[in-house]
Amino acid sequence: MKLIPLFFLAVLLPTFSQTPHPAPRADSILPGGAGKWELAWSDEFEGSEQDLDRRWISQNGPSTHILSSRWRENAKVANGTLKLINRKEQRGGQQWTSGNIWTREHFQYGYFECRYRYAAAPGTNNSFWIMTMGKQPAGKKSFEIDINEGHFPNEINTNIHNWSDIKVVNGRKTHPTSSKSFAFGVRPDVSIQLETPVKTRRIRLTSTHGSHFHLGEFRVFNANPAGYPDPFSKTADTDKPGLVNFAREPGTAIRASGSHKPGTDTSRLIADGDPVRRWVTQVEGTKSVEITFAGERVVGCIQFLNGWPDKGSWNGMMDNYRIEYHDGAKWIEMAKFDILDGQHNFARDFHTYGLQWTEKELVFYFNGKEIRREKNTFCHSPAPVWLSLAIIGWGGKITDAIDGTFMEVDHVRIFRPRP
Repeated sequence: MKLIPLFFLAVLLPTFSQTPHPAPRADSILPGGAGKWELAWSDEFEGSEQDLDRRWISQNGPSTHILSSRWRENAKVANGTLKLINRKEQRGGQQWTSGNIWTREHFQYGYFECRYRYAAAPGTNNSFWIMTMGKQPAGKKSFEIDINEGHFPNEINTNIHNWSDIKVVNGRKTHPTSSKSFAFGVRPDVSIQLETPVKTRRIRLTSTHGSHFHLGEFRVFNANPAGYPDPFSKTADTDKPGLVNFAREPGTAIRASGSHKPGTDTSRLIADGDPVRRWVTQVEGTKSVEITFAGERVVGCIQFLNGWPDKGSWNGMMDNYRIEYHDGAKWIEMAKFDILDGQHNFARDFHTYGLQWTEKELVFYFNGKEIRREKNTFCHSPAPVWLSLAIIGWGGKITDAIDGTFMEVDHVRIFRPRP
């Protein structure tokens, strides 16, 4: 596919325009390989605060749709990175401040790359995006492409907004938008096969996940020489000869920490044989479910489903859990998972987020791997590139743990295809 060359709305700096475009940096991850691209613009944040002001514009004020006002003082360049910093302070009519900047130059088409890490707290929105400013020429749309609206610790959110075709539906403004989210390092299907089976009457799952989640079938199988089923199977209990699911035996009791709808108890749905029906936990506090058998059982495998499917992806999966059995005197850990301990804690390590923007397509990348591809039907105007940190109510619980956290940016690079 032939890409349309980048178009610059603003005039490039003379020293940049008079020299050949350099080769891509070795740490860039480019579609089709570095040989197909040349570097058109970049900021490595190796300069001073004054250099930042020469290349970027800062918001200085509040935004009504988020919980933080955003100011130049919250953007700091030092030691080769840019930090957009959250602070708990009353300013601009809000209780928090953050940072939001956009490039003085406008760009159209090419490959856009940013390497950064998230602010290490729920409730933060760590964004790399492209959005038009001002009134567009006749026949052109105002638009926004969110290459990533990142939510701690492991969520990537991609959005494409058409801001020109706003309608009012039932008294509320709406506009055409296409969104797709990804939660990395977590799975909806979990199967824990024990190397050494355990004898017990009680099994429990606990989680300190920051919001509610859905828990589907929770199966506790016997030690079965013929093996175990696919967790997604609707006939799991009978897929292998010799299987016994102790969670569904007569006399088995299930006790849960709570439910999303107060006054209801849907915990029995985790053992009703239907993967579609689920127990939805309470929002606050530790979530737990305990299964007690009528007598001692020898357990060889535990399986469960968590989260809920939506348009081909899974949402709301647990980012931590612990599975334990009771030996008659105390609880003993069988399995443990915590997203914060692994490579998919996007506040711990830097990751690279990219967009290949052409006249025909929008292709989203994470660490060089394609994660989403859409037709480009209205994003056809030059626009600045944005880096933003915000505090939002839909990204997790807002606590004082946000104070002092920061989104840290290693570089922003924009490439165009070689002639």
